[in-house]
Amino acid sequence: MTTPYNKALSALDTMHAEDPRRVEVNGQSLPLELWHAERMNAWLEQLVEAPGECLILAVRAQHLKRWEVPRNQYPEGRIGYLTWRRDQGKRAAELASEALLEAGYSTQDAEETARMIRKQGLGRDPGTQAVEDCACLVFLENYFADFSHQVDHDHLIRIVQKTWAKMSPKAHELALALPMDGDARALVEEALAG
Repeated sequence: MTTPYNKALSALDTMHAEDPRRVEVNGQSLPLELWHAERMNAWLEQLVEAPGECLILAVRAQHLKRWEVPRNQYPEGRIGYLTWRRDQGKRAAELASEALLEAGYSTQDAEETARMIRKQGLGRDPGTQAVEDCACLVFLENYFADFSHQVDHDHLIRIVQKTWAKMSPKAHELALALPMDGDARALVEEALAG
């Protein structure tokens, strides 16, 4: 019997699979967003013992259809970036909420999931914190090394410090255990020492 959870997960992954961007993983070409969602859920397994369905789905949907509204459609700079990120969160929350409702979840469950995706209650709500922790860990694990070559040193240090401030102690432990090249490790150490 297909459960609401299975229906919602399938709907989210169907949307992820539409991403035209690709990533090569173990010799297999995958839609970037589907791979990203899988990495998010892999980190959730390490962060939270027995997460609830709404949290699993929120983590899975955090980047839902993000490719449809590229960052370059917003102004350069911090305000443009924060506006784009906020709008992306709202959009992903709406899409995920619709998928949950169509799958048979209650309005309350759909809204709880959407709230976590919008990052409401960060630092206070365990579910929202878990979504943010997963996002930070995926960034540090997969994007930080390349990103560090695109941004000037002082700006990069501030980004690491702000990212770190949003993470839980458990996420800090996991982040410090990540394999990083020497340059990336030195940047993180410098940021944390500051």
